[in-house]
Amino acid sequence: MKKIKFQFFFFLFIILEIFFFINCRKQEDDKSLLFLFAAISSGDAACNSKQSKTQNNRIFNSSFESASEFSPSYIVPQNYQSSASHDLSTDILRTGTYSHKGWIYGKGPDCASGKNCNHRGYPTVQHHKMSTGSFRAPFYFEMYVYLDMTISSGEWFSFATFSVDESDYWRRVILINLSDKGYIHLMHVPNQGQGKWTYQPNTLSFPQKKWVKISACIDTDRYNGYGKVKQDDVLVSEANISGGCGTLEQSHFGLYAPPTISSGTIYNEDLIIKEVSSCKDF
Repeated sequence: MKKIKFQFFFFLFIILEIFFFINCRKQEDDKSLLFLFAAISSGDAACNSKQSKTQNNRIFNSSFESASEFSPSYIVPQNYQSSASHDLSTDILRTGTYSHKGWIYGKGPDCASGKNCNHRGYPTVQHHKMSTGSFRAPFYFEMYVYLDMTISSGEWFSFATFSVDESDYWRRVILINLSDKGYIHLMHVPNQGQGKWTYQPNTLSFPQKKWVKISACIDTDRYNGYGKVKQDDVLVSEANISGGCGTLEQSHFGLYAPPTISSGTIYNEDLIIKEVSSCKDF
């Protein structure tokens, strides 16, 4: 009889333990869901706020005559990683007294997986820190570049980076890159880490050691984002863009390349970024 009572109470104890465990787990899951919903709602509210921003004929231009043109934005230190640097230069000019020069003089460090050790030599344009504030997309971009660099298989060069994220992490970016085959293309489209295009003919090779005009029209609209890029006024890349909230928060132009490249030079001149009502006529 005692044995039967013991087994009954032991079984009852196990049932109660399971009930309390499931109940506590459910409460924790409910809390996790609440936190998740709160985070999503907060993100939606922030994105909706950016989407509701209106255009105001904002424009940024620079012929790279003075570093003060980029104040108060961040500028990559010279001799970054002891393998690349940048400065104002009189070596090769298109207009004005100076151009922006970025150069690589050695291979970058070998980095652990997941760490970014790319060559860097550029000023940023942190629109959200400037008096005009972040730009409301769509926006037009134009710049002249003079590249002298060997790009081997698996390597690339990046002419321009545009970010919809105002943090120092630049979480969501859209790039204009040069491939190892010698063609300009959009990168991180339609999503971060992807390279899928709606138009990418790969027929117009990029010429080095001469001034080339690169222009783009980009819309980071939350629901209908897309981008187009031209090389010397010829359309060379087009793609849909996701992950934006309708604004341009910051950008950078200059030297940005993988650490495996050991030498090369890029010159930039006559940068323009401006709000436009549409990219249809681009």
